[in-house]
Amino acid sequence: MPDTSLDIFIPYWGDPGYMKLAVDSILGQTNPRWRLTVVDDAYPDSTIADYVSSLDDSRITFIKKKQNEGITASFRTSLRRAEQDLVCFVGCDDYLLPDYVETILQAHREFPEADIIQPGVTVIDADGKPSKTLVDRVKQRLLRPRSSAPLLLSGEKLATSLLHGDWLYWPSLTFKTSSVRDFDFRNEFPIIQDLALVIDMIVEGHSLLVVPEKCFAYRRHSDSASSVLIMSGSRFQGERDYFALAAELTRAKGWRRAELAARLRLTSRAHALSLVPVLLKTGDAGAFRTMVRHGLGA
Repeated sequence: MPDTSLDIFIPYWGDPGYMKLAVDSILGQTNPRWRLTVVDDAYPDSTIADYVSSLDDSRITFIKKKQNEGITASFRTSLRRAEQDLVCFVGCDDYLLPDYVETILQAHREFPEADIIQPGVTVIDADGKPSKTLVDRVKQRLLRPRSSAPLLLSGEKLATSLLHGDWLYWPSLTFKTSSVRDFDFRNEFPIIQDLALVIDMIVEGHSLLVVPEKCFAYRRHSDSASSVLIMSGSRFQGERDYFALAAELTRAKGWRRAELAARLRLTSRAHALSLVPVLLKTGDAGAFRTMVRHGLGA
């Protein structure tokens, strides 16, 4: 598949400095077979539009929305415009390591049947320094399947693993465009919609390839939307609702282990309980009750 290229979309609303780093990381790829589309969700200045225009690179397209529509609408816009065999949705505060495109295209050449590719990820903080949060230690050391070679997964085993604990990093994933186009993002789960989409694909028989090479930098910081929702407790309400749906989807497939994993949601509950001491200090009684209730499985 010598002509295979990667469509990279960056839904943009955020720090222009981070966004420039993301764009620069794509320009710095060792393999030039990529196309970049920036989907500006009506950010209230022209910094990035001016920057992209100054690059004068025919591989880059800039779209400015007339009004802010939210991240899910930007994902849909991105997927509608995808033209290459492979597509990814990079966070505007993350960046690609220089061999991301080459690693993904090589994985696709070796495993053309894979519908989703999860490469290795390095986690950084707001300042770009290596970060080792508890969440990421659990993801990478306890939950993610370990293999020194690419590992192709599918079916109930994969669904069970992800429902026990989501070890994926959504912005780093690459999808086979023809496969992901058969699915839509679930509006009712704006924060956990990444897992929801992947589980929908797995239930319908699609596969995921785990690649050990680290080629993506994922930025974890307290200003992110998911971090804010976690500390307010509202993320966990969304997770409870989603896992109830996932239990029904897997039960319909006869996947008993996956259904049990969805109903137990052990990692999600443990995460909530780990935040209880922090919330005690903040005095947020509502968030505290939500965390405890979620952690105890109520």
